[in-house]
Amino acid sequence: MMIQGVVRIRKLVLAATVAAWVGASVLPLMASAATSPAKIAKAQKSASAKAPVKRPSASAKTSTRKVTAARTTTKKTVLAKKSSTRVKVQMASGKKPTARQLAAQTQARKNAKAAVVRVVAPARLSMGEQLGLRTSNDRLDLNSSVALVIDQETNEVLFSKNDAAVLPIASLTKLMTGLVIADANLDMDEPLTITQDDVDTHKGSSSRLAVGSTLSRGEMMHLALMSSENRAANALGRTYPGGLSEFVRLMNSKARQLGMTDTRYVEPTGLSSLNQSSARDLATLVSVAHDRPILRSLSTSPGHEVELGRRTLHYNNSNRLIKNPEWEIGLQKTGYISEAGRCLVMQAKVAGRQLIMVFLDSAGKLSRLQDAERVRRWVEVQTEMARPVVRPQG
Repeated sequence: MMIQGVVRIRKLVLAATVAAWVGASVLPLMASAATSPAKIAKAQKSASAKAPVKRPSASAKTSTRKVTAARTTTKKTVLAKKSSTRVKVQMASGKKPTARQLAAQTQARKNAKAAVVRVVAPARLSMGEQLGLRTSNDRLDLNSSVALVIDQETNEVLFSKNDAAVLPIASLTKLMTGLVIADANLDMDEPLTITQDDVDTHKGSSSRLAVGSTLSRGEMMHLALMSSENRAANALGRTYPGGLSEFVRLMNSKARQLGMTDTRYVEPTGLSSLNQSSARDLATLVSVAHDRPILRSLSTSPGHEVELGRRTLHYNNSNRLIKNPEWEIGLQKTGYISEAGRCLVMQAKVAGRQLIMVFLDSAGKLSRLQDAERVRRWVEVQTEMARPVVRPQG
């Protein structure tokens, strides 16, 4: 009995001990369950901070660097493309662009210039070049393929070079245009208006006489002869009684009357390369035109101003020799299209002689003027040498 009582006491003590241990374990769990979410998050953060950090491997670092570099390159490219626009926007808004943006804009401009492909069109040969006339030699070593110098009073030929060649004459055409107008005795004060029909469709050349501009017939002829104004010359033919076709017919009829058998006209400006003549025919035309005071006056005028509404346009003579005091020019006309080269006809007094000079298909902007200067000096020397020597008597 006594032994059984001891065993029972031991069981009771063990049971009490287990109950005490279980109670101590459950209470902390119940307390942690009642803890706020903020404390739980703090505990988790503390735990993660205490956790060991895993360092990336070498391959992972390389991959990361490549991705970063690609992103950086893409960003720079986008910035370079947008820099020009950003700079413009900032300048418009009053903001000063950064140095990096200015540098990007400069680089963008250089890249754009480098991308431009320049195509140089081959030089177009004149008809004189095609015929091999520019290879002809002469004693004065002139630049012109064709040249003719005649004494107007005696018809003596002082110098000639390919004078029978028939070539395009460019704006020398306007001398015949002026001759037909002068001989028609039209009202020179009649107002003429530039229209779309006067715009150059042969060469696409520009003009300061805009469509709608109105000038008198006299002023149109002044600009055509002095400054080689194409729209003015076309307006003179277009407004002629009977129209442009009748005017061109009269140009060719006048040429036949003067014995200009090598000459043909298709329009009044000279922009068409089908307007052709020879040096001999042109010398005849210059001689006849020189007899018309209006043609002498208008073609040798140094300059002229025209009033167009609120604008005042100043025109200069296309022949520089007009303003040269060493020259005494009675009549002149210049011309140029690619098919004709540089052309010049003049009536001038040289060494006391009335001369007619014709230069066709000259290469270079100033070459025809240089040829005229060479001829003038040559004639002066020849005239001086031909004078008899007067010896003193006694």
